[in-house]
Amino acid sequence: MSLKDQFEAAVAESKSLPERPDNATLLKLYALYKQGSSGDAEGERPG
Repeated sequence: MSLKDQFEAAVAESKSLPERPDNATLLKLYALYKQGSSGDAEGERPG
């Protein structure tokens, strides 16, 4: 199974969790999803 296939399987599995995770966990999952699907952020850092 390729890395992309593993990623897609993990995305599908995350949508069928038995209960809703807390907000901190959801935020971490979203951050990991965005990095996995879009790659590293580009541009300058704020501040």
